[in-house]
Amino acid sequence: MQIPAILYRLAVACWLGGATLFTFVLTPSIFKAYNRDMAGGIVGVLFPGYFKWGLACGVIALVALFFSTARHRTAAAVIIALMLAITAGQALVIEPRAAALKKEIPSFVTTPPDDPLRAKFRKLHGISAAGNLAVIGGGIALVILL
Repeated sequence: MQIPAILYRLAVACWLGGATLFTFVLTPSIFKAYNRDMAGGIVGVLFPGYFKWGLACGVIALVALFFSTARHRTAAAVIIALMLAITAGQALVIEPRAAALKKEIPSFVTTPPDDPLRAKFRKLHGISAAGNLAVIGGGIALVILL
């Protein structure tokens, strides 16, 4: 097996594994252990690094794929490009907007759910969550293509 193929597999595995761990283990554990405001603050601190991790893994996977002789290269490249676009949107647009909204909401515990700022935050959170699930789905598709 050639080095680009190894780097490609490693980058995809790290990206998919990181996204899955963050989404289905780490975040729920934090929200279970702490009140909503504290948990949101912790997860908010982790998000920038989480998205940088995804972008780095995606770039490495795409570059390594370019130099590999892997089967289904075109399909894999399209999936990675879509995953990168979603992750970039989350990192550069959605997360900064959500973080700014969180600063305007005094407390998610005491602020009513129908508050307009919470409604805006909920919408951004929903978009981000859907994007995150799409990235995980893309990662699963890449593993299947291997």
